Amino acid sequence: MNIKITPNNLTRLEKVFDEAKYVLRFEKGTFTSGYCLLEHKKVVVINKFLNLEGRINTLLDILGTLQLDSTMLSPESAKLYQQVQNNKNIADAENPGTPEQLPPSEEQSAE
Repeated sequence: MNIKITPNNLTRLEKVFDEAKYVLRFEKGTFTSGYCLLEHKKVVVINKFLNLEGRINTLLDILGTLQLDSTMLSPESAKLYQQVQNNKNIADAENPGTPEQLPPSEEQSAE
């Protein structure tokens, strides 16, 4: 998703998580992806050493994987969440998966 890297946009993303009743924590840790998501407890732990761009990109990645109740979100947050979801769907359509995940083609199944 093309979002400008600004402190205001980071605040907007944090607001989406807050309204969805997720707790965002910025702490140090050895996260291979830069974050840890505890879905059942609704806690997201993000590496505190990430810069602004890293934090925004990480929050966008996480937001794209979560199924949130849009009725809990303010209109502004719901719009941002919907944009992230739409962008994720477009990216999924363009990159349907790795060859191992795709069903075999007709040529491959004939062999």
